[in-house]
Amino acid sequence: MKTHKDLEAWKNSIVLVTDVYRLTKSFPKEEMYGLTSQIRRSAVSIPSNIAEGAGRQHNKEFIQFLYIAIGSMSELETQMLIACNLEYITEDALTDFNEKVKIITNQILGLTKYLKNRG
Repeated sequence: MKTHKDLEAWKNSIVLVTDVYRLTKSFPKEEMYGLTSQIRRSAVSIPSNIAEGAGRQHNKEFIQFLYIAIGSMSELETQMLIACNLEYITEDALTDFNEKVKIITNQILGLTKYLKNRG
């Protein structure tokens, strides 16, 4: 691996952040400092933690940051479900979003497994 920019999980999570910003753009204005902000912070946290972990000296540290990214992903999934329940996004949008989340989560878990096996 050269840098975090070479990782598919990082690339796909950057796209996910862009999707999240587009989806939350139409949320009610009163949510700007509530759910909208929380969703966006959770989304940004995912590629940020992948990048920070990749910049660390040891695989053990990188793995810890990957676990934090997975935690942020779970948080984001929960918040998007709440947004759907409040009818801020459609069920179809949530389904599409969850498919992307599944792919990225599997990529992060695969990277974690790879790093663990490298010792």
